[in-house]
Amino acid sequence: MRKIYIVEDDEDIREIVLYALRSGGYKAVGFECGEDFYLAMTNELPDLVILDIMLPGEDGLTILKNLRNDEKTKTLPIIMATAKGSEFDKVKGLDLGADDYLAKPFGVMELISRVGAVLRRGGSPGPPSPTEQLEYGEILLDNTRRTVCVHGEAIELNYKEYELLHFMMIKKDIALDRDRIMQAVWGYSLAETRTLDAHIRSLRQKLGAVGGYIKTMRNIGYKFGE
Repeated sequence: MRKIYIVEDDEDIREIVLYALRSGGYKAVGFECGEDFYLAMTNELPDLVILDIMLPGEDGLTILKNLRNDEKTKTLPIIMATAKGSEFDKVKGLDLGADDYLAKPFGVMELISRVGAVLRRGGSPGPPSPTEQLEYGEILLDNTRRTVCVHGEAIELNYKEYELLHFMMIKKDIALDRDRIMQAVWGYSLAETRTLDAHIRSLRQKLGAVGGYIKTMRNIGYKFGE
């Protein structure tokens, strides 16, 4: 039986989620705060975590970042629970490596559907590739160390920027539509394109002089290459 941890300080919401998951055939355990959650993680890792953003003490985004920086949990499936209409929290969570998000208030059927979809993907949806190093022009991407260098100097990318560059370098010289990129890097397609476009702008800026390798394909999406 798949085990799911829920970190949610609102007792009513936590109990509803626990009941829904248990009714759906999952073993579910709830926590009120990050401290209790971390303690449980030292004893047993779950198959998936549902993590609220607004928590007492350490907030959900900080917990997410810590999990993604830990070798044992860097690919652990994580769904963030965000306030309805909070675009900033949603994008920030995806930036830091969340696999999906739920906007409160959410329905039981949506919850079960999202959990099942993320578990089927089996973890963070970054593009799988056995390639250890990718090189194009002045860019060197080392997938073993998860580092990117331009002209021999390391540049700092967040989780999703790295996954985005990795995917586009694998698919160099191919015109990629937005849905294909979103499916590969985020694991599903978002109705709005602002998330992808914002990541492309940020990635181009961080790549500096070689940011022009990422080309906009009008009415299609983007392409990496000359």
